[in-house]
Amino acid sequence: MAEYSILFRKSVSKDLDPIPKKDVKRIIKRIKSLAHNPRPPGCEKLSAQERYRLRQGNYRILYSIYDDQRTVQVVKVGHRRKAYR
Repeated sequence: MAEYSILFRKSVSKDLDPIPKKDVKRIIKRIKSLAHNPRPPGCEKLSAQERYRLRQGNYRILYSIYDDQRTVQVVKVGHRRKAYR
């Protein structure tokens, strides 16, 4: 099976700036794994869009898959929203 290429939106680098380096390393490792399997266990397809969400610790990776081009585009990386009680 051919691997997918990984593309990033320019805004993703801004998303990663405030995140601690140890967490960024884990996030990047998780993103790289999408090249082998763009729909890993635990990913969720977003209903309103052709996008997927994947958890990495307290962070979420939002990405799109283009099967015809064999690419994955990372759209956003963000912290999980906390529920206030």
